[in-house]
Amino acid sequence: MHIRIGVDVGGTNTDAVAFSKNELIAVTKSPTTQDVTSGVTNAILGLIKFGRLQPKEVSAVMVGTTHFVNALIESKHLIPTAVVRLCGKTTQAIHPFRDWPLRLREAIQAETFFLEGGHEFDGRTIGTLNLSQIDDVIEKINNAGIRAVAISSVFSPLNQSHELFVAQRFYEHAPNISVSISSEIGRIGFLERENATILNACLKDIAEKIVSALQRSLIELGIYCKLFISQNDGTLMSAAHANRYPITTFASGPTNSMRGAAYLSGQTDCAVIDIGGTTTDIGILRSGYPREASSAVSVNGVRTNFRMPDVVSIGLGGGSIVRDNGCLTVGPDSVGYNIRSEALIFGGKTLTATDLAVASGRGVIGDPSRVEHLDPGIVRDGLELIQLTIGQALETMATSSEPIPVVLVGGGHLICGNEIKSAKSVVRPPNLDVANAVGSAISQIGSQVDQIISVTPSTREHAIESLRRETISRCATAGALAQSIEIIDIEEIPLAYLPAGSVRMQMRAVGNLDFSRDPNKIT
Repeated sequence: MHIRIGVDVGGTNTDAVAFSKNELIAVTKSPTTQDVTSGVTNAILGLIKFGRLQPKEVSAVMVGTTHFVNALIESKHLIPTAVVRLCGKTTQAIHPFRDWPLRLREAIQAETFFLEGGHEFDGRTIGTLNLSQIDDVIEKINNAGIRAVAISSVFSPLNQSHELFVAQRFYEHAPNISVSISSEIGRIGFLERENATILNACLKDIAEKIVSALQRSLIELGIYCKLFISQNDGTLMSAAHANRYPITTFASGPTNSMRGAAYLSGQTDCAVIDIGGTTTDIGILRSGYPREASSAVSVNGVRTNFRMPDVVSIGLGGGSIVRDNGCLTVGPDSVGYNIRSEALIFGGKTLTATDLAVASGRGVIGDPSRVEHLDPGIVRDGLELIQLTIGQALETMATSSEPIPVVLVGGGHLICGNEIKSAKSVVRPPNLDVANAVGSAISQIGSQVDQIISVTPSTREHAIESLRRETISRCATAGALAQSIEIIDIEEIPLAYLPAGSVRMQMRAVGNLDFSRDPNKIT
């Protein structure tokens, strides 16, 4: 029997579920802990205990966590990062970190180096790589004790050869330095791609520590299987891949919720509203997968252009603090994972959105008698304000004036009623409070190829077939069962500002996890 365990680390709770084939066999919740890993361990222990699972029967564990993006938001545990820009005399008018928030810039910025190299938009080289110049920079970075470097080259999505060459020199002469290259992370748009690469580089240290801690926790529990991490597009990646590209986990929480909502409700084209303890995330599902953001995405005030789902987040959740100081407000601050000690219904002294929901009779949580004294007017107005705020956020996600079906999930769902502006219908599926963990457990292995190529009418089919084979190969290498892999999305975008026939080709594939594979050989 193959048991899959899905875990999602939220701001308030860490949820865990166990699946045997396609059947949900156990569910548990555990308070999120500051170190993350102990909360995950407690959640999995709860599954083993209450689900009467045998650790040796667990074939895969999938974890979705916001720990990496939280580290960025809090500017904690980040390592100083050097930037090596291959550009010749171009692009030097705007230096790296130019538009970054001061606090984040001070936490990350190490040194910046402008080297010969890079390409023009038509593929011509801006300058020839200077080997002695490269080696001199590597020596300086190494001697300075800098442990992370971000390499960006002008128009590297067209030609990544310069980035790969410099990265190889680092691997050979300074193997202790962690290297990130922009062509593997971002898209066309130089500064945004470089920003994303810097963010990825500064997070590698914490990624390795978190992933290693999770792997040790599984071994201590007697679970010897492959660990997978949820990524932004709703698919899985290996722990080794997460160590290389921690930035691809940033939106795993919302995407897990959306994938879980699709599974639990049977809806594949709808809006998903996930109400947690601290925030509400709203996204759109297309064919069961999250709609991807098409423009630059700001992460903690830094413009980036890597793959991210189109999600709007608002500071509203079950733990949101309610205040009435002449003007009633709900959030954006929250008691977070302390809700079980601070909310009124649990004997605390802080009025929260969940207290309002319990006082109105929407559900029984904690001790309802502790909120019987609340002013009915405040309860009514607070819940109406919550409803209005969620409805306005949903409107911003709509692409037409037509109402859309809504699936409501998350542990804080009680604070929202069924009358939501712009919603055609509201579905609350079973086990909606652990939809995020369900999404993690059912996720497939995914791969994506995003390249700029030159095509003609006679070579187009060959180019598409070549990309199809590469996408499928990457998916299989990542651990997917070969015969289950399918292409789920192909996008071809002509690029008018590049040489004739230049197009941007994006192709995505997904496949089921291959349980017959040796976990140690999945990359």
